[in-house]
Amino acid sequence: MRTIQEQDNDFICDVNAPCFHLLAGAELDLVRESKTQVLFRKGENLTKQGTFASYILFIVKGIAKQHLEEGDKNFNLRLVKEGEFVGLSTVFGKNTFNYTTIALTDTQAFLVEKQTIEKLIQTNGQFAFNIIRKYCGQNQMLFGSIRNLMYKQMNGRLAGALLYLSSDEFSAYDLFSHLTRKELGDFAGISTESAVKLLKSLERDGILKLEEKHIHILNRPLLEEIAEKG
Repeated sequence: MRTIQEQDNDFICDVNAPCFHLLAGAELDLVRESKTQVLFRKGENLTKQGTFASYILFIVKGIAKQHLEEGDKNFNLRLVKEGEFVGLSTVFGKNTFNYTTIALTDTQAFLVEKQTIEKLIQTNGQFAFNIIRKYCGQNQMLFGSIRNLMYKQMNGRLAGALLYLSSDEFSAYDLFSHLTRKELGDFAGISTESAVKLLKSLERDGILKLEEKHIHILNRPLLEEIAEKG
């Protein structure tokens, strides 16, 4: 992790996210004064599950994955990219991070003091509405992940993970080149061995093509059917 100083070439002068456009005057000054600009190298932790949270992260550039840790097992929850917050749950809940977040690529972020976000939520209704909407969207996705784990078989869970990772939302990142087979399995809640076997089975069925770490989806409608039926 490296702090980016104002004189550095990669320093970003201001906060350009849509939600921050709702702030003006003293509110914007409050954000500017309480933020630190940081570069996380690929593989570094943005957050660590169970550690104290004194700040909220806002992703400026890059992409990272969030996962739950339980002993030697992980379950990948979701990806976070530029324009998204990390750590919103600490504003509304306990003061520790509920998950670990790891940079999949070099990732630039603003660290904004949590008290600043809390104050803006209390005093600016439109800003608060946008923050709560983002938080609810994250929760909705987590409930979907829980439902998949409870009710779908392994092939359905893996198909859903492949569709998520290859969606238009992440098309600019070539995600499969950044993920190991273990990490892919962690998105589906299955072992590395099961992920490898199921990928080969999907390749034999002509649904996808494997090329080293790359995964090319050839028959998306059929993959969607597998994900839906579970």
